Amino acid sequence: MQPIIEVEGIGKRYFLRARETVQPTLREAFKTALDGAAKVWLRPNGHKHHAIWALRDISFQVAPGEVVGVIGSNGAGKSTLLKILARTTRPTTGAANLFGRAGSLLGISTGFHPDLTGRENIYLNGAILGMGRREIARKFDEIVAFAQIEEFLDTPTKRYSGGMYLRLGFAIAAHLDPEILLLDEVLTMADASFQQKCLDMIRATSARGTTVMFVSHSLDSVKSVCGRVIHIDSGRICGDGAPQTVIADYLRQIDEREVISV
Repeated sequence: MQPIIEVEGIGKRYFLRARETVQPTLREAFKTALDGAAKVWLRPNGHKHHAIWALRDISFQVAPGEVVGVIGSNGAGKSTLLKILARTTRPTTGAANLFGRAGSLLGISTGFHPDLTGRENIYLNGAILGMGRREIARKFDEIVAFAQIEEFLDTPTKRYSGGMYLRLGFAIAAHLDPEILLLDEVLTMADASFQQKCLDMIRATSARGTTVMFVSHSLDSVKSVCGRVIHIDSGRICGDGAPQTVIADYLRQIDEREVISV
């Protein structure tokens, strides 16, 4: 069976630069520009900004219909991986190929235009996924009912609370029939009832053949919906397999680090 997600040797490097704390004057900005140009000419390797690798040599494949959990400590590179898969950032090395229409929820308000209403954002997100207006309209009532935002449907989303953003964002991502669903920490602001509702929807979309990549710190949630788990540590894959095994290794690694730190 051909994979629906194929990742080969992905790496992502970021450069850490000094950050201005106040708006520079025109003279200061001009001087900074000249200094930067001079460094490019004077240094054999150009700028010497400190670089960090958020991801290094990441390779894996995902089959259609799989639900794959991605776990790891803060800063491990999980969110960077999903941003690359969602095409919101480019890898420095390697390539990621998705063989299907992807829907994503990578942040509470990601993908929303703050000045548009909830109703308008539903149609906007559907259009971004390549859906026609009639196709979106057929799903519209289901999205609104799942998100429970009927009273605020014609309110600009910049006035939404974090929880409302989350409910609408998840409802749009899950109901517009993506072949691949990318979810990054979508349950962090949800109450227990809506968390369960989201997990049930993940199971239902998977049963219909949708492939799900699910980043979460909630190991119980990962175990309940995922058939496979990838553990990323310091930008590299250090575990990929059955949830119980990978999660047990992850927890053991955490315990070992706590002992060393003490």
